[in-house]
Amino acid sequence: MGFFGFLLLGLIAGAIAKLLIPGRQGGGWFITLILGVLGAILGGWIGGLIFNSGLQEFFSLQTWLLAIGGSVIVLLIYGLIVGRRSHV
Repeated sequence: MGFFGFLLLGLIAGAIAKLLIPGRQGGGWFITLILGVLGAILGGWIGGLIFNSGLQEFFSLQTWLLAIGGSVIVLLIYGLIVGRRSHV
């Protein structure tokens, strides 16, 4: 998968993760892109550790599930960090 394919995967995975998590998450499309790419990296790393398989082709279901799962984790962590800052 190329660089732009990975960015597109991260943007879409981040947007799907935002839809899956209830409540309102802050950040625009750029934050979604960054969190989605970080989530895709995290998902690929976790997939490599647990399943001995990381991110494959762009149209692979495995790639999308790992990227979305990683994005959900990153978005939850981001929400905890930003949520604490806004209350202080």
